[in-house]
Amino acid sequence: MGHNQIIAYSRPIYFCMLCSLILLLDAGAKAKHPPSYVVYGLKLFTPETLQAVRDHLIVFLCCFPAISLLGLFPQINTFCTYLLEQIDMLLFGGSAVSGITSAVYSVGRSVLAAALLHAFCFSAVKEPWSTQHIPALFSAFCGLLVALSYHLSRQSSDPSVLLSFIQCKLLPKCLHQNLEESATDPLPQRMKDSVKDVLRSDLVICSAAAVLSFAVSASTVFLSLRPFLSIVLFALAGTVGLITHHLLPQLRKHHPWMWISHPVLRSKEYQQREARDIAHLMWFERLYVWLQCFEKYLLYPAIVLNALTLDAFSISNYRRLGTHWDIFLMITAGMKLLRTSFCNPVHQFANLGFTVIFFHFDYKDISESFLLDFFMVSIVFTKLGDLLQKLQFVLAYVAPWQMAWGSSFHVFAQLFAIPHSAMLFFQTFATSIFSTPLSPFLGSVIFITSYVRPVKFWERSYNTRRMDNSNTRLAVQMERDPGSDDNNLNSIFYEHLTRTLQESLCGDLVLGRWGNYSSGDCFILASDDLNAFVHLIEIGNGLVTFQLRGLEFRGTYCQQREVEAIMEGDEDDRGCCCCKPGHLPHLLSCNAAFHLRWLTWEITRTQYILEGYSIIDNNAATMLQVYDLRRVLIRYYVKSIIYYMVTSPKLVSWVKNESLLKSLQPFAKWHHIERDLAMFNINIDDDYVPCLQGITRASYCNVFLEWIQYCAGKRQELSKTLEHVDSDEDSALVTLAFALCILGRRALGTAAHNMAMSLDSFLYGLHALFKGDFRVTARDEWVFADMDLLHKVVVPAIRMSLKLHQDQFTCPDEYEDPAVLYEAIRSFAKKVVICHEGDPAWRGAMLSNKEELLTLRHVVDEGADEYKVIMLHRGFLSFKVIKVNKECVRGLWAGQQQELIFLRNRNPERGSIQNNKQVLRNLINSSCDQPLGYPMYVSPLTTSYLGTHKQLQSVWGGPVTLNRVRTWFQTRWLRMRKDCSVGQRSGGGNIEDGEGGAVPSAGGGSAPNGESRDGSTEQPRKGGTQQWSSPRGEAQRAGRRKGRSQSVQAHSAISQRPPTLSSSGPILESHQAFLQTSTSVHELAQRPSGSRLSLHTSAASLHSQPPPVTTTGHLSVRERAEALIRSSLGSSTSSTLSFLFGKRSFSSALVISGLSAAEGGNTSDTQSSSSVNIVMGPSARAAGHAARHFSEPCEPTDSPEQGQLQDGRLAEAMEENLGVLCRRASQEDMGLDDTASQQSTSDEQ
Repeated sequence: MGHNQIIAYSRPIYFCMLCSLILLLDAGAKAKHPPSYVVYGLKLFTPETLQAVRDHLIVFLCCFPAISLLGLFPQINTFCTYLLEQIDMLLFGGSAVSGITSAVYSVGRSVLAAALLHAFCFSAVKEPWSTQHIPALFSAFCGLLVALSYHLSRQSSDPSVLLSFIQCKLLPKCLHQNLEESATDPLPQRMKDSVKDVLRSDLVICSAAAVLSFAVSASTVFLSLRPFLSIVLFALAGTVGLITHHLLPQLRKHHPWMWISHPVLRSKEYQQREARDIAHLMWFERLYVWLQCFEKYLLYPAIVLNALTLDAFSISNYRRLGTHWDIFLMITAGMKLLRTSFCNPVHQFANLGFTVIFFHFDYKDISESFLLDFFMVSIVFTKLGDLLQKLQFVLAYVAPWQMAWGSSFHVFAQLFAIPHSAMLFFQTFATSIFSTPLSPFLGSVIFITSYVRPVKFWERSYNTRRMDNSNTRLAVQMERDPGSDDNNLNSIFYEHLTRTLQESLCGDLVLGRWGNYSSGDCFILASDDLNAFVHLIEIGNGLVTFQLRGLEFRGTYCQQREVEAIMEGDEDDRGCCCCKPGHLPHLLSCNAAFHLRWLTWEITRTQYILEGYSIIDNNAATMLQVYDLRRVLIRYYVKSIIYYMVTSPKLVSWVKNESLLKSLQPFAKWHHIERDLAMFNINIDDDYVPCLQGITRASYCNVFLEWIQYCAGKRQELSKTLEHVDSDEDSALVTLAFALCILGRRALGTAAHNMAMSLDSFLYGLHALFKGDFRVTARDEWVFADMDLLHKVVVPAIRMSLKLHQDQFTCPDEYEDPAVLYEAIRSFAKKVVICHEGDPAWRGAMLSNKEELLTLRHVVDEGADEYKVIMLHRGFLSFKVIKVNKECVRGLWAGQQQELIFLRNRNPERGSIQNNKQVLRNLINSSCDQPLGYPMYVSPLTTSYLGTHKQLQSVWGGPVTLNRVRTWFQTRWLRMRKDCSVGQRSGGGNIEDGEGGAVPSAGGGSAPNGESRDGSTEQPRKGGTQQWSSPRGEAQRAGRRKGRSQSVQAHSAISQRPPTLSSSGPILESHQAFLQTSTSVHELAQRPSGSRLSLHTSAASLHSQPPPVTTTGHLSVRERAEALIRSSLGSSTSSTLSFLFGKRSFSSALVISGLSAAEGGNTSDTQSSSSVNIVMGPSARAAGHAARHFSEPCEPTDSPEQGQLQDGRLAEAMEENLGVLCRRASQEDMGLDDTASQQSTSDEQ
């Protein structure tokens, strides 16, 4: 752009290149035996063809001066970048580049990969094949091709990030200083971490892809299943592509197919007026992602491998253009198709469908091979896509019913362009072939061709440099505010938006939230305040390189008209031609549908959520117009000074500094009066004494002593280790506070030019102090004894006072309480960043996503001189996403370059920047690089990686690295071992039942005849019922249960499954209330195997003891329980553990623990405060009822009516189908403490 040192060499280089090419063509045309090739029926490199091309180049060389005069030759570096970019994109499937270095790097790595693949493929096809065997070298070639194509698609064309990553690994000491400087900026480290994740993931994925591709190719499946496999793959690719890249994006558009009035597939945020959270991940977004994954990583690689195998098989038996040329074309086609499929397969299904239909049905005779046909069609369709977009731009721009004339020249050009329409369309076709912009001449309908440009478009890497105190001379800061204009200050919002997009853009594109996209596409993000122009440059597999251009907040009249056109909807349009018949439900009217088709832009999404800052600005003059409001500000100013002074860690050193106290001796005198009518005033100072016309220590203490003492008390309360500081009226602390408050107010008056009564002067002084410009008078030079008194006390105090003044409008009397005010200042100091916008801390706080920021801005714009208090709150912003025709953008940008640089048109109201709603001419032209346009902010080329998107990690789990693979296998192995261990333990429990079935239960749960428990559950249930039915009835008639024993309720069961135990909450005191809580068997199976064996031994020892119940069938309940206690007295804890893990001691343990709890015994087994639920199956309920009522102690009742009532309640409880029971027992009783278990086991041993 413009003139530079390269322009002097551009024309000589072009002349030498053209002359050399003419000489080469002449030598080829005069060759006696020139090589001749036939491709698609066309003879190439014949003498006649070479001679015709030579003659045309000679004519072109003769027109060289005129072409140079029209500016159709770019700078030589731009031309080289464009040429290498086109070679990499069209031949090798690469994406756009960022400069000449990037272009050389991209083409170099592609050529190197092709050369490596050529060696493998040549060795594989030099010998003829058979259909039953595929050479191993060719299978290795296929695996290497897929792996290299995947890796190249994952790498950015800009080598700077990769080089910096390698440099940091090799030379960490040399870069230590640079790392310290960039420590506050998280972006460079985040970029390096993303590159590191990509490289680690590629190491695993490429290896797996190479092995799988080798295996599939070596299996001869492509040769054995032809042509049926090809038909299935083509049909599947067409179906998936149609659904993924046409139906789903159209259904999600704001106006699907430009006929429906609203999206069919709506996001959750569609009806929300205000965004409160990040965008919800919808089901169709997940479907879109998985369909893309299937298409990119399975479907198209299979199609390309199938075509490669068939093509290589034919080459091994028949050479078309020669072995090396055939191999080169095959490798180039395979690499391009694979890389394009990996990066962005949006148009692949259309290319594939046309290839199949055209070369298999229409012109089957001229087909070379499917791989080469697919390769050529993809190139042709790329150019046809550019042609369609150029035609849309031209037709929408010259349509007479919507022409927006910006000047009188435009009226003349409209008529003049009509007879030259043929020339216009010829230029359109020519510029589509060479990918050059077609620009309107001076903004009119006359179009002329511009010179070739890369996708990035701009030759210079221009980006905005924000002006602040870190890059401005001190003299400039003293004289005026650096960068005080709104554009410079507001550019930080676009910088923050760029950082936000860097994290989420690539993931949002993959989720389909921006619709279909490709390299070079342009979008506009429009909201209430921000209007950002986003240019997608490089599209890779898992990365996107973009550039953001921020437009003015308050743009010109033309910009506002175009923004209104974007924001207004077409849903209310009811017109059809000249009448208004309305429209069908959920459809657009005819006029609205017609209007949408004649635009070069369309709305793809209306509720696009991004993290950002909401801006609230208030006029400071309005808030400080009244004296009472200024008095409140001064009051908070003084109290903030006291707070920061008392909370400073240097307070003790200050109050003990003899030299400092000596300087403050005048302030220690009670009769000292601070008289300065220009500084202090009764209207704004609470401690002003009218009769003395000044401020005294007594008046100061009368107002602020309570606050000083409260702050000092809180200081001592929060930290006991701090040295106590006296805070009475005569203390040095009060003297220092009085002096600092006088200094702060005097500095405010000095900055206000000693005219604090005037509002403008007061605001000027307030702004000067807010940005840190303190003018200390001669009598206040004592503060220089320690500059922290100024920097850490007075400076933050003036800023905090503004924040408190803002909040007091919502709660006027809240801060009268010292405790509330202290906590408010303390919380604001932690979470709110308050500083001037020129301070580098302001930019760092915004880029670090601080929750809340506040500043005071001085705005001088078009004669307006005002001060604004700006508050920023971090939240979520809603944007409209508008996709703009990229050829329209390139054409308008090229027209501005030609008009301002070549034609030197400096008219600020030129016709080419007037508003045109159909093409958004003003918005696009104002986004040009300065000085052509006037963007507020232009970002550097920024790369967004897929791994930084938060929501996509829940879809496919993040990058695949060796550490993640190892962790995955370890987790699965441990889970498998755990499942096997659980199965083994459950099987061991059944074996115990079988082996010990003949042993009767100690609790009397078996039948009296000693039947085995290995039988069905019906037998023990019946036996148990017959055994205990009579005692249970007698117990119910004899008395009622105590309150404590009511909580001990359990069902005894004999089944093949162990009981499930769980901790319960508070014990229930009612008869019919049962607590339900259970744990899984896995929780019980977490004990070590050694403990399990010892517990089994303990249970066996208990089972081996003779049950007293069988010998004393008619004893009382208490006697039976005592017999059980004596039998298990040797190891009470181990018996309860065997109760947990053995089924036969179940009922006896209930009897022991239940009766002990009822008696209130002092044994260790009954002292507890926890409860355990024992959940049994439905088959054991009958026996459980018997065991429960037997184990409950009884006492005589006073009346038979109470017994009958109790019997009724118990009958209702037994009828309920509840399998959850609660008993209160100690943790030692139930065996839940592993330590107690191990101790009891050791005691037994």
